[in-house]
Amino acid sequence: MSISWAESADDFDLLDLVEQLVRAQGWAYERGEGEEIHARVPGQWATYRVWFGWHADLGIFQIACTLDLQVPESRHAALAGLLCGANPRLWLGHFELWPEERVVAFRHAVLFREGAGISPETVADLVDIVVHECDRFYPAFRLVLEDGRTPEEALTAAMLETEGEA
Repeated sequence: MSISWAESADDFDLLDLVEQLVRAQGWAYERGEGEEIHARVPGQWATYRVWFGWHADLGIFQIACTLDLQVPESRHAALAGLLCGANPRLWLGHFELWPEERVVAFRHAVLFREGAGISPETVADLVDIVVHECDRFYPAFRLVLEDGRTPEEALTAAMLETEGEA
């Protein structure tokens, strides 16, 4: 992902940077009221709904990515077990259940005071990591939510590393 940022620090708006990124990638998006952008980002297993939020006063940038898997109430306990097994395997962020929408989401927040340390590459890297983690665990969530597997079975299957091609 390659974009440039040439604004002065006084004009810094992190969501302008995010908007340049999603445009450069050709992703469908909309800029909501306030400090947020909603985008549809393709992954290996699904097209993810990614929400970008910027709280300029606190310097907090947040990314949330929802998986297109509905969570039936009957699978809440199994999902909780899967979340407890998956989250320790992440380097950043975490998975959680959004009960009102009944979906699984990945969420991460980063502190960027006055935009310090933020670059187009940093934003692109964060999006890449979020999509990578969603892709890595998507099969486990499907196994638990749609196939009725146990969290342990799902994690074992999802964590298998394959080599070569068939």
